[in-house]
Amino acid sequence: MSADIVFTKENLDACLSRLAKEFRKLNGTKVPAEIVLIGGAAVLVNYGFRDMTYDVDAVIRASSSMKDAIHRVGDEMRLPNGWLNSDFTRTKSYSPRLLQYSEYYKRFGYVLEVRTVSREYLVAMKLMSGRQYKNDISDVIGILREQKERGKPLTFEMIKTAVCNLYDSWDKLPQDSKELITEVMRDEQYEALYEQYRNNERMAKESLIDFEKKYPGVTNTDNVNDIIRNLKNRKEQER
Repeated sequence: MSADIVFTKENLDACLSRLAKEFRKLNGTKVPAEIVLIGGAAVLVNYGFRDMTYDVDAVIRASSSMKDAIHRVGDEMRLPNGWLNSDFTRTKSYSPRLLQYSEYYKRFGYVLEVRTVSREYLVAMKLMSGRQYKNDISDVIGILREQKERGKPLTFEMIKTAVCNLYDSWDKLPQDSKELITEVMRDEQYEALYEQYRNNERMAKESLIDFEKKYPGVTNTDNVNDIIRNLKNRKEQER
């Protein structure tokens, strides 16, 4: 694998299997570890509409030697630095209750149990994050679409309950996310909306990259959505 790898469901499983073996070498067979996949990795293993992700966000519950195991696997398989990380625990979409609402995915090497966040809880996390330049909104719509196709549709009440379970209150969600999920679930035109928002996300990312080249160090998590909104309005006025 090269340093510019993208993760698919298949090679992600291979990396996790190798990680379990390396962790077992360092700790033996009696020391367990647990990883809860969230974000793009959780979408990847639970749904078919997303075929890749660039890194693996997770809650990692293991001895300190797990860091060494992650680095060793990264070096061996030529993975990018931070290929498996828990950086998201410092973001607003993190909740310690994610572990409570996670579900079993697979066990690797007899020592590593991997779990995932899925369905309404994954939607709740994506809505809390609400990044216009990532896959957050298109992922929400993709999950809604695929759950409907499986004959197990998510309801507004299920999503609202998940938000409250993770973040205490529906009012904790960004206003844009509340308005969006209400509109999307009312119309249920998931196919068209998925393509629309995916294109919007691509354009927002491109605009943000250009902006950051011109104004390095200005963008942060608090102002990024406002910057994207202003850039979009400016483009529309120029047409």
